[in-house]
Amino acid sequence: MADNVVAGGAGNGPGQRFEGRVALVTGASRGIGLAIAHRIVAEGGRVVITGRRAETLQEAVAELGPDRALGIAGKADDAGHRADAVGRTIEHFGRLDHLVNNAGINPAYGPLTELDTDVARKILEVNVIAALEWTREAVAAAAGAAAADGSASPLRSIVNMASVAGTASGPNIAFYGVSKAALINLTVQLADELAPTTRVNALAPAVVKTRLARALYEGREEEAAAAYPLRRLGVPDDVAGPAAFLLSDDAAWVTGQTLLVDGGASVRTAL
Repeated sequence: MADNVVAGGAGNGPGQRFEGRVALVTGASRGIGLAIAHRIVAEGGRVVITGRRAETLQEAVAELGPDRALGIAGKADDAGHRADAVGRTIEHFGRLDHLVNNAGINPAYGPLTELDTDVARKILEVNVIAALEWTREAVAAAAGAAAADGSASPLRSIVNMASVAGTASGPNIAFYGVSKAALINLTVQLADELAPTTRVNALAPAVVKTRLARALYEGREEEAAAAYPLRRLGVPDDVAGPAAFLLSDDAAWVTGQTLLVDGGASVRTAL
């Protein structure tokens, strides 16, 4: 798992914050989503992961442990896939405690004046509308499981994967930023509506070394990293730790927040 190598050490090791709990992580066959799934499993939880390619998901499940993980292939913006994934989560594990809306796309690179409108619609469908629909499915299914089985509980927490691109101008990835800004506001609205039962927060990473972000650093990583006070780009585990915190009871009094995970880039202002 080269994407998941942590620069600077692994800390003191995880606790067991997810013992007996189940999380559904979308877009988790690799990269940030898979790193989050690994963290949940390492802390005692079980996971259902989704992704577009069945073969890649099978490899991820093998890494996580077939007794701790279930992979379900499909597209995040497909209603049938969402219903199937949430339903099979309850069927397989008997409960659903946490949701991570990690699936996202950025098929457009260039100025907004050249953006194909159909591509813009697709970005919104996957990055924003699908996150809302996953949330609706998960909240309803978890509540049903809790009602049927006293040992389960309604959905405890949601983490949406936003981006620093949703907080400022982003040359050449502007509409991706538009979609992430919408996701940040969706997080706020859902946090209000779903309280006090379900907490909803978001993470906004800067450039993390994943396949999705390669165009932003490949061939010039040292130059790209120079913009960050911590002098390196992120890796998936840099996001997995904060995600685990926001999902867990350690963040029991935190909702409606967006945490920047950006290597310190946001502390710098142009003068």
